[in-house]
Amino acid sequence: MIRDIKHGLILVLVGSAAIADVSQAAEVRPALVAGFDTGGDKIVSVTFTNGESDSIRANEGFYLGAGVSVLNDDKNIEFLGTVNYKFQTIHASNGDIDWTRVPLDALLFYRMQSFRVGAGVTYVMSPKISGSGVAGGVNVKVDDALGFLVQADYLIGKVAIGVRGTFVQYKAGGQTASGNGVGITFGFTF
Repeated sequence: MIRDIKHGLILVLVGSAAIADVSQAAEVRPALVAGFDTGGDKIVSVTFTNGESDSIRANEGFYLGAGVSVLNDDKNIEFLGTVNYKFQTIHASNGDIDWTRVPLDALLFYRMQSFRVGAGVTYVMSPKISGSGVAGGVNVKVDDALGFLVQADYLIGKVAIGVRGTFVQYKAGGQTASGNGVGITFGFTF
């Protein structure tokens, strides 16, 4: 796992260096991101004592992250590298089930005046399903996964609001689940 984390970090550093090398006048700024994704295969299903049910899909969850934006001096190519925490929870009065992971995202955008479109990779680290309370026996460690992202954003100054697609496969204990899905995203650069 340490080797995979190093590969992911090297990917982000190489992407940053490549954009910065294109121009000596590159603009490097801190970035914050947040959003909600949905879709993918059902990985957890729960039936409550009142007969209602709930489930979690492989791409589902809120995410918060921080990273760096590198914009070339022509203002038409942008690299965005972020580390995120992504989570989804099924909550009940007698226990919870959590689906958590740490995606490392590296995107390269082509920018127009008010829009940007891009693609890149995501390396999902430490994915796991865990439970508490009556679901305390639930503890599934999922293999780290490499996937792809596409994203399109509307730009309002330093704010980006958009949609994204995620394409990733998760594996655990010989089982595979599709994490393909779509989401909404919000970003801010300083």
